[in-house]
Amino acid sequence: MAGIEIINLEKSYQVENRKLPVLTGINLRIPERQITVVLGKSGCGKTTLLRLTGGLETADSGEIRYEGSHRTAFVFQEPRLMPWLNVKQNILFGLRGKEKKESGARADEIIRTVGLSGFEQAYPAQLSGGMKQRTALARALAYRPSFIMMDEPFAALDHFTREQMQRELLRVQKTEHCSILFVTHSIDEALLLGNKIVVIEKGKVKKEHVLEETGERNLLDEKFIGLKREIISDLNETEKQ
Repeated sequence: MAGIEIINLEKSYQVENRKLPVLTGINLRIPERQITVVLGKSGCGKTTLLRLTGGLETADSGEIRYEGSHRTAFVFQEPRLMPWLNVKQNILFGLRGKEKKESGARADEIIRTVGLSGFEQAYPAQLSGGMKQRTALARALAYRPSFIMMDEPFAALDHFTREQMQRELLRVQKTEHCSILFVTHSIDEALLLGNKIVVIEKGKVKKEHVLEETGERNLLDEKFIGLKREIISDLNETEKQ
């Protein structure tokens, strides 16, 4: 199966006169056409891992192997829309020439897929937070990426909008067969979205969980309650070390 394989990845930053390790010996396989969730507390290295995997930063050592096509798009916590462009123009922003023409023909389909029909001509200032994030997701889809890198994209939304966007992401992923690497610090969000959950703590992979269920999940089921307890226990154990 194509995807991404990460081998012995190391990353550190220079802070004043000392070297601060962020990732130490990360080994991980990220499958295609699934949602892989990287879960951890603030400062554990999860965003750095996403940025390295997406090519925004360079590792100190180790290897990232892209099996198959390698074309990444990003959705960040802030939608990062151009305020002078409408929804459709924002979706096509950054594309050029033939690529823009081909994606332009598909833009209406993408707009329907992410639930923005009727708002094609609206500007960012006229959109709710959830609609802005839908536009950011549609822009990523228009790029036709092999992987979409999502860095806590729903963290700034209110509880109800966040739940709605989580459901929408599952629906879009099933429709588009997207390959997604999703970063979050929310255990519930990881359990709702992830086909695979990678728990990161202090720059290392603490544990991996593969979930067989697809579609919407009931987190009150005993299985998910037990898994949530296990993840909390893992993180608390590391805190005590």
